[in-house]
Amino acid sequence: QVQLVESGGGLVQPGGSLRLSCAASGFTFSTYGMSWVRQAPGKGLEWVSGINSGGSSTSYADSVKGRFTISRDNAKNTLYLQMNSLKPEDTAVYYCAKEKSGGYYTMTSMKDYWGQGTQVTVSS
Repeated sequence: QVQLVESGGGLVQPGGSLRLSCAASGFTFSTYGMSWVRQAPGKGLEWVSGINSGGSSTSYADSVKGRFTISRDNAKNTLYLQMNSLKPEDTAVYYCAKEKSGGYYTMTSMKDYWGQGTQVTVSS
């Protein structure tokens, strides 16, 4: 069965960095687009970034553009999110999500599997 397992979250000071990973199994990882989606306390889901199946195309929410970098290693079936210059407003549970096709989409309706999430807390 499809499994997505995030790791790498934690507590970091403002201005710091974290690298999230998402280990995928149970499907042909290199065939599908992937996204990172976050949920801040008391708020709804926010699409953060997406990458196509081959890794040649990426996109970011305006709130993280220039600070976050999404990437993937299809040989290792792993998705990454490098987060730099973190701000308190980046505090959220971060989820990786599998798209239903090879592209990436901002809509949650286009995602068919989600990980369990990893907590990122940015605080001094």
